[in-house]
Amino acid sequence: MNFAAQLFYSSHLSERLERLYSPRPALKDSEENDPFWQREELYLGPSQPGSSYKYGPVSNGTVGRRPTLIEPERLKDFGVEELLNGDVKVHETKVAMAPEVVLMDPPKTRRVSEFRMIPRPPAQYLRFEDISAAAFRIQSGIQKTPCTYSRLSKQYGMEIYLKKEHLHYTGSVKERGVLYLLTSLTQRMGVIVATDCNFSMAVAHHAVDLKIPVFVIMPSSCSSPRLRIYRDYGAMVISYGSTGRDSQNHACHLARENGYLYLEEDENAAYLAGLGTVGMEIYEQVPKLEAVVIPAAGQYGLLAGTAAAIKHLDSRILVIGVEPEDFPLLLQSLKTNGPIKDMHSNPNKKLYGDLMEHSLGVNTFQLAKKLVDKVITVSEEDSLVAMLRFQEFERSTVDTEGAMGLAAILAGQLPELKGKKWVKCINFTLEVVRQCMDRALVLDNRISKFSVQLGEWPGDMAKLLDVLTREDVECVVETRDKMQSAHLRKTLSERYPSICWLDR
Repeated sequence: MNFAAQLFYSSHLSERLERLYSPRPALKDSEENDPFWQREELYLGPSQPGSSYKYGPVSNGTVGRRPTLIEPERLKDFGVEELLNGDVKVHETKVAMAPEVVLMDPPKTRRVSEFRMIPRPPAQYLRFEDISAAAFRIQSGIQKTPCTYSRLSKQYGMEIYLKKEHLHYTGSVKERGVLYLLTSLTQRMGVIVATDCNFSMAVAHHAVDLKIPVFVIMPSSCSSPRLRIYRDYGAMVISYGSTGRDSQNHACHLARENGYLYLEEDENAAYLAGLGTVGMEIYEQVPKLEAVVIPAAGQYGLLAGTAAAIKHLDSRILVIGVEPEDFPLLLQSLKTNGPIKDMHSNPNKKLYGDLMEHSLGVNTFQLAKKLVDKVITVSEEDSLVAMLRFQEFERSTVDTEGAMGLAAILAGQLPELKGKKWVKCINFTLEVVRQCMDRALVLDNRISKFSVQLGEWPGDMAKLLDVLTREDVECVVETRDKMQSAHLRKTLSERYPSICWLDR
């Protein structure tokens, strides 16, 4: 501190002490009741409130600050006793600066392309919740088919259970998917089908029960007994065109013109959910289940829906799909990692129906790829013999699709099921069964078909008949239709009055 500052500080301090110890003036009457903080002697500034020093107004030693009120009893806190001895104490004042604020660097600007876009997982096409909802919805319109222990189990050294889906009203598992599909429709003005198959029969049956108008468009080549079945269900049957393509095009035209819904078997989510109810029932009916074998010949929806239900309930259960050797659509699609649209194959239509008209959808393929453990193929001969075994041991008639699971066992393609408990779904198609059983008997060496050319010599026919009579065999004659059968009966009865017609 320089000399001028010390001189100013000493004079100022002397004045303050003089005022502090000077005799107190008598208080006025108005001041006796004033509070102590408003009394004049407590002001430690200049003697005149309006006066000022040459450095500006000074109050309590601080320039420009309002006077501070201090009680006399606390003056000792300011070190006054030390100043009374005449000593001058110099204080060094340090100004504490506020801490320096260091600004952070601005964030780096990033382009949108620099961010890694994490796509949302795709919505699951078929959830177990959908299958559960379908089971609840169709429980009043679909019977719970039995799943029984098979007599074939001991013969093949495994526990075989048969899920008898052929016991539905139309003889097909497709009733499950069709009923849930129809109950999920938002408009019910009418539905149209144009394919002669179990799907169309299920539509005709359940649409009538739900009071939905149903129209069946079939080509003229469709057999009369099949058309009669549709009429018995309550559907309106219309014959149009000579081929299935003609009837389908006409059905689409009628649907557009009248606001009807044209239905065909596809991978509709509601349809697959209805088919998946089979898996729920199997899991409930067979405890400690280890495997399920599902036919996949044109029924890829059944395989995908059942696998979705089974794998959700117990992922350890094996799900195996079986296809015909002549039409391995799913197996080839899995090898190419994508559904095949054009399958260059010509399966036997008498045995497997119109497999060429069935396609494998993208969603069904993805479900099968994710959930199905194994896909195998079986030959036509093994399927026919398996049909015969079902009829002999189980007293049940199934079609080639329903027999393919057992056919895989006969061919030794499922050794991993030896000693295990597994379920086989069986189905039924009347026209296919009738044509298959005759061939199955041939393959099992039970029926021999032959044709022989008789010479012009007399007695050749008699000799042939004599041979057949000595061998104790029966001759079966297949006619073209009812008219030809009646004409043959009449001719033979006139020529051979002793002829005996066997019971049908």
